[in-house]
Amino acid sequence: MFQYHCLNPIAEKGLKLFGDNYKKTESADQCDAILVRSAKMHDMELPKSVCAVARAGAGVNNIPLDKCAEQGIVVFNTPGANANGVKELVIAGMLLASRDITGGIDWVKENKEDAGIAKAAEKAKKAFAGTEIKGKKLGVIGLGAIGVQVANAAVALGMDVLGYDPYLSVNAAWNVSTKVKHVLAVEDIYKECDFITIHVPLLDSTKGMISKEAIAMMKENVIVLNFARDTLVDEAAMVEALKAGKVRKYVVDFPNPTTAGVENCIVIPHLGASTAESEDNCAVMAVQEVIDYIENGNITHSVNYPDCNMGVCTGVARIAILHKNIKNMIGQYSSVLGEAGVNIADMTNKSRNDYAYSLLDLDAPATADVVEKLAAIDGVLKVRVIK
Repeated sequence: MFQYHCLNPIAEKGLKLFGDNYKKTESADQCDAILVRSAKMHDMELPKSVCAVARAGAGVNNIPLDKCAEQGIVVFNTPGANANGVKELVIAGMLLASRDITGGIDWVKENKEDAGIAKAAEKAKKAFAGTEIKGKKLGVIGLGAIGVQVANAAVALGMDVLGYDPYLSVNAAWNVSTKVKHVLAVEDIYKECDFITIHVPLLDSTKGMISKEAIAMMKENVIVLNFARDTLVDEAAMVEALKAGKVRKYVVDFPNPTTAGVENCIVIPHLGASTAESEDNCAVMAVQEVIDYIENGNITHSVNYPDCNMGVCTGVARIAILHKNIKNMIGQYSSVLGEAGVNIADMTNKSRNDYAYSLLDLDAPATADVVEKLAAIDGVLKVRVIK
């Protein structure tokens, strides 16, 4: 019986995938897996029983990745599961910024008692006039699952789209429209585009990337959209640019005191993935990743360990070893197993930065003594008996 704990409400469509050999617990104590959305985990003490943390969403800045890696805990996310929901809100954000739709709606509410509101509206509507997005130039920074969908949708709406991503994956390259112009320097987007939308992860290298200097390079009356992370933008500099008229609108999905209530700043209460479909998709993917890891040892969409897949074990036994990425680890495992008379039938070893993962199919079960000796090897963080 495996146990899992949810730090946030997780869509039932995903949780239903757990079979009878899984039990939901009210606390993280003794659980095998933790599912999370936005709950902050940095101050949590994770029990030794935890082997997996699955984030039902893409961003993982609420999870202590290095701390988990040191404890042999694989952290998963669900890239692309909420991409359509975010894409649709980005398109809505562009329209809200281009035309004062909310201003017009507020005017109607304020004048609801006016019997002649229809006639008055014909005079008032010019105050809410805007511009169309067709024919305008959109710059997409980051062509991951969301960025690609935004770029393709914008092309379909008649926009001229530039895309920037120095780490463009093969999958993204296949999926992005051939009408999207791939630029090699982000400065080209700053200088040329009427709209700029950001879709990159929050890393030390990307934090504050939309800086005062970047804003200075942008066209007059540019519209900037941020549905990735608020700290990707120097928002104090953005507010100054809004006040100066350099930036026409700033659309952001992350409310904070810096931007809330600022004129020409459209602040949305983090609704990017707040659709029934996105929540279901994220939950389903997260649960599938956890089940495959717990039952088969396979890793898909990890953010702190390498992806690894050996399918379902059809042999006698399988063990997983999470360890530091240092030399002679495989040799030491072979020695321990050889001394115990256990043959390695098949194996794979993958590494990611400072950490590595070894999955071994054996011709005989790994005894408690063998597991103990493997775990005692310097650099080994966790040993799991899969079968």
